[in-house]
Amino acid sequence: MPSATTTHPAGTAPGRRSRTPAPALFLTLIAVCSAVTAANIYLAAPLLSLMARDFGSTPSAVAWIASVAQLGYAVGLLFFAPLGDSANRRRLVAGLTVVTAVALAASATAPGATALAMATFVASAATVIPQLLVPLVAERAPAERRARHVAAVIAGLFTGIVAARVLGGLAGQAFGWRWVFGGAAALTLVLGLATALVLPSQRRREGPLFAGLAALPSVLRHSPDLWRACVRQAGMFGAWSALWTSLALLLTGPEYGLSTAAAGLFGLFGLTASAVAPPAGGLVDRFGAARVVRSAYLLAAVSVPLFWLGGHVLIALFAAAIAVHAALVASHVANQTLALTATSTPATANTAYVVAGFAGGAAASALAGYAFSHFGWGGVCGVAGVWLALGWGVTAVRR
Repeated sequence: MPSATTTHPAGTAPGRRSRTPAPALFLTLIAVCSAVTAANIYLAAPLLSLMARDFGSTPSAVAWIASVAQLGYAVGLLFFAPLGDSANRRRLVAGLTVVTAVALAASATAPGATALAMATFVASAATVIPQLLVPLVAERAPAERRARHVAAVIAGLFTGIVAARVLGGLAGQAFGWRWVFGGAAALTLVLGLATALVLPSQRRREGPLFAGLAALPSVLRHSPDLWRACVRQAGMFGAWSALWTSLALLLTGPEYGLSTAAAGLFGLFGLTASAVAPPAGGLVDRFGAARVVRSAYLLAAVSVPLFWLGGHVLIALFAAAIAVHAALVASHVANQTLALTATSTPATANTAYVVAGFAGGAAASALAGYAFSHFGWGGVCGVAGVWLALGWGVTAVRR
């Protein structure tokens, strides 16, 4: 990464210079903050059985809370992430950190499923901090290493997702699901504010507050590369979300009969994503995004029948989990790097990209909950297969 002194890209006005840590330390702090905040979106998934028991319901009846979290994140991205092109990132990150922590604390004390869903929606909408930081990382990285720097943050993000499933499941089993949300509130507050303190402080030129949001349709219309990245990641993330948010229902159900803690340990396979991200970044820098995304889709297509077989054969479930995480993160590194470099407004383009991904994920996971209730695990695998086919087919037809 370049010098730690503040630069002034288009749309900014020179302000007082601010010191940031050494490049490696700065990137590490951003990756850790991304891990902690990204985990908030997935806290509910491994705790569905415990929540259902507490609320006197069934796991499938509260599975929609996991979808609400993803939908909230997509809404937050739509309104807050474009501000990265115009607002002071330091103040924005600090403010969103406080809102997220308060909403997580409210989740921990929610008296019922509806109140929990509302608090989770607010927490997820405010915890968009990683997507404010990724454009900054891409902006400061050398062009020949940009994908590798983006991949470092993505590795942190997926480590947080794994931690949410594994540590969340273990802590929920030991202390109750409410303590998991309370602990997440404390971690988010500490890491978010620490990151905000070291961000470059920039005075931006005044403009309409949601100018970036209003510009989204035009940015998508005039950038075929960005449009393609959005659609392909929506398909990939939707397939992953359908499978991963429903997996706890399969593992704790009659087929396997695992405890919440044991099912949470299954999330360790998600470490594949953290391990794949750095080499995926190197491959994107060397061979380009298109080839990496194509290979990722092929791998994801192989994982779907493996997941279906995993409904009865545990070893197939192991292989499928590794394959789908490797496919997801390789696709994400390639598509997000492409999105960040496709336009002159990276924060706005990144908003379009991540909103598309999470909207696809929220829709797929909601449909997967319905499919699991009516058609079992095979229905969930069917939803994942359809999402992959749509993500690739639509972009293959339109040039």
